[in-house]
Amino acid sequence: MDKKIKVGVIGCGNISGIYFEQAKTFDVLEVVACADLVMERARDKAVKYGIPRACSVEDLLADPEIQIVVNLTTPGSHAQVALASLQADKSIYNEKPLTINREDAQQILKLAEEKSLRVGAAPDTFMGAGLQTCRKLIDEGVIGVPVAATAFMTCHGHESWHPDPEFYYQIGGGPMFDMGPYYLTALVSLIGPVKSVASMTRITFSHRTITSKPKFGQKIAVEVPTHVAGLMSFANGAVGTIITSFDMWGATLPWLEIYGSEGSLHLPDPNGFGGQVSLWRPEVNQWENVPLIPWRSENSRGLGVADMAHAIRSGRPHRANGKMAYHVLDIMHSFHDASRLAKQVEIGSTCERPAAIPSDQPPNILDD
Repeated sequence: MDKKIKVGVIGCGNISGIYFEQAKTFDVLEVVACADLVMERARDKAVKYGIPRACSVEDLLADPEIQIVVNLTTPGSHAQVALASLQADKSIYNEKPLTINREDAQQILKLAEEKSLRVGAAPDTFMGAGLQTCRKLIDEGVIGVPVAATAFMTCHGHESWHPDPEFYYQIGGGPMFDMGPYYLTALVSLIGPVKSVASMTRITFSHRTITSKPKFGQKIAVEVPTHVAGLMSFANGAVGTIITSFDMWGATLPWLEIYGSEGSLHLPDPNGFGGQVSLWRPEVNQWENVPLIPWRSENSRGLGVADMAHAIRSGRPHRANGKMAYHVLDIMHSFHDASRLAKQVEIGSTCERPAAIPSDQPPNILDD
């Protein structure tokens, strides 16, 4: 058996636990170190998840055996950590979004290409059984040619439950940059790239009051749009509608639906790996539930890291790749740009649809 790919994790906050847990389920990965600006946090995670070493960021990047750095820092630090990792000759996998701005993301992709290193980015939920079942149905032509799509992410923000919710309302946050990556990555992976967008946005509440602990009662100044309504023109001719909002107390909207020339597809929550898939065909004239392919339907964050590790071994493209993540980032910025400029905006980037997961793939590997 090939040697495991050694991984270091930078950022030991809320999301890191599932990465540590899931890494153990992939034969290709071995997490050997974790780091955080708060050393005690790194030590706690190392003890809890059996990570051999808790260390500083500098020590982790100096380890010559580590091939992939998983960057779970807050969005404002994504670029700095990614660039430092690449300079240390390590491939990088960022949590979403890839970076806050386009320029930093372009610099990351350019440096990685120069050094023949990989760039990956969350979300990898599009690789789970739920959305891969949808991919199979679309690729098999079950709904015909995709004509349109809708995507809705609605809630009233995160200050009621998150212990450190400030960054959700700062530059790089907001509903589009927080949750948009899940919805847009799902659509791009299923339908293909977007060529232009239009949008209208607003900030409904200029300040938010934290009602979670330990910062109960503190005020947050809102810097970014908290309601974004957008239209997308896909390169293949399909038309998409998206709403992402932190301003809605309740709604009965679907997460994602794709409407084809021969039928319609109801998709599961793109923030998960499983969920219910439903199909509407005119000959049946009602929604039918579709069994998921026998693949990963549980929370499998880190699936994209494992796929990238396999790709490093074999030389094939990895699925949750930097080019697609940059395209999604470009789309998100373009929604904000379109609203500010009051005009349709052409998307300057593009990407390929990543390869589908074979429907008979064993759950702990991604290559034969």
